[in-house]
Amino acid sequence: MANILVVDDEMGIRELLSEILGDEGHVVTTAENAQQARDVRAQGTPDLVLLDIWMPDTDGVTLLKEWQRDGLLTMPVIMMSGHATIDTAVEATRIGALNFLEKPIALQKLLKAVQQGLTRTPETIRPTSAYPARPAPVVAYEEPIIATAAANGAYAPGLASGHTAPVSQPAAETPLSGLSFDMPLREARDAFERAYFEHHLVREGGSMTRVAERTGLERTHLYRKLKQLGVEPSKVSRKG
Repeated sequence: MANILVVDDEMGIRELLSEILGDEGHVVTTAENAQQARDVRAQGTPDLVLLDIWMPDTDGVTLLKEWQRDGLLTMPVIMMSGHATIDTAVEATRIGALNFLEKPIALQKLLKAVQQGLTRTPETIRPTSAYPARPAPVVAYEEPIIATAAANGAYAPGLASGHTAPVSQPAAETPLSGLSFDMPLREARDAFERAYFEHHLVREGGSMTRVAERTGLERTHLYRKLKQLGVEPSKVSRKG
């Protein structure tokens, strides 16, 4: 488990990255601009920073330069952008960025970059108390991608290699409460899907990775589907 700081001015990207990295067991703190990132860095050194380049107040490359100048660039930083040029990526790497991810970011590339970043840091992982708790914003996703609002492209599937899945919980029966053949097809389908996913969430102890494997869905598709159905994984798994 590691403390990861995600800096991006797009709320949807912060939310999605928090869900993905949180499901991998990491503690995620988010910042929507450079000033918030400065405040978080002043409170402690994260194990890894995912830093967007284009932000409204101060761009990511400028913030990276500040940290390097002030001796605060003591953690691996992975830059992210959907519009950066090769020159920008080269400059960020020269300043001290460990890697550069182009949006839309494929899940496999994200997890691989994070894993590489965490294995390169020489410092030990700090306790979770180093970060103040911040409420995660709730957003509705129209497309299963990590991208800027203007970007197009599918969110590529993939899971981190070597991921060890937890032991499955005993199967639990989930009743199809409220399901009737007299219901309109759409309502009946939603009721079935809701019960179907709740069943697998209980069965797998709330592990989104295992549920994705069981249901045959790519994990970001699964996140979006659960939001559409109003299913909250943490609450459902506690019921089991």
